[in-house]
Amino acid sequence: MNWIILVISGLFETVWAIALGRSAGFSRLVPSLVFAVALLLSMAGLAYAMRTIPTGTAYAVWVGIGAVGTAAFGMLWLGEPATLARVLCLLLIVAGVVGLKLAH
Repeated sequence: MNWIILVISGLFETVWAIALGRSAGFSRLVPSLVFAVALLLSMAGLAYAMRTIPTGTAYAVWVGIGAVGTAAFGMLWLGEPATLARVLCLLLIVAGVVGLKLAH
């Protein structure tokens, strides 16, 4: 169950990162509120998961999910370049996250 919560928390990291960019320095209300709520949920889930998952593993998985999710969102919906090199690097991050889970 803690691994599921950790994955969901990583997805909320993606949400808050995107909302932070959309908030225009916290000058836009809705993205700023989405950022705050997603950040709270993301951190709470990470903290909960760390009760049974080692800190280094939990944090690396959480950051990896957030980083890949945010970069993929940028490439798919924000017009950021989706070069072969970028996609391969994201796949390496995914492989690392999966490896951390399997090695746990």
